[in-house]
Amino acid sequence: MAIGWKALAGAGLASLVPGAALAAGDIGGATMGPLWALPFAGMLLSIALGPILFHHLWELHYGKFAAFWALLLLVPLVALRGFEASLGAVLHTALLEYLPFIILLFSLFTIAGGILITGNLHGSPATNTVILAIGTVMASIVGTTGASMILIRPLLRANDNRRHNVHVVVFFIFLVSNIGGSRTPLGDPPLFLGFLRGVDFFWTTEHLLPETG
Repeated sequence: MAIGWKALAGAGLASLVPGAALAAGDIGGATMGPLWALPFAGMLLSIALGPILFHHLWELHYGKFAAFWALLLLVPLVALRGFEASLGAVLHTALLEYLPFIILLFSLFTIAGGILITGNLHGSPATNTVILAIGTVMASIVGTTGASMILIRPLLRANDNRRHNVHVVVFFIFLVSNIGGSRTPLGDPPLFLGFLRGVDFFWTTEHLLPETG
């Protein structure tokens, strides 16, 4: 519920932000060199390696790590592009891209989290193939996270007595948790951001089918 209140608060804030501030967010991204991506790479490496290399420190101060990488980007950005353009870029990213994505993710997570599939399934190759196929299609409707939440437990229960079952989960991660969401903006966050920027909803579906059919 905390996420829902944050989303509502962010939506209310977005309605109060002047359009001029958002319009001022043109920082000339096309002319920015690869060095500007280093803070983002540092953030990803921190998320990936922090819990492994310095678990206790990361657990206590992960917010400070995130703030460090954010400031490493924002300070040079303000210095080189100006405060107004930088503020507009931050507001545009936070309110018009990040917030809608979080609302979508929270909605799909809530819907999928209330679905429980029960039954006496046996993890044969045919059964596993059907579950993977259903999950791959479902991922573009309820999102990769939602489809994974709904089907991972039935898949694990069906294969709990098999001696060799690790490969089934690996294929599940590839197909349901990743590739399956590539057909619509509901399934994949980057596609959703593209949809927010004007890309047609079924653009990937129309262009993937001729290549994979």
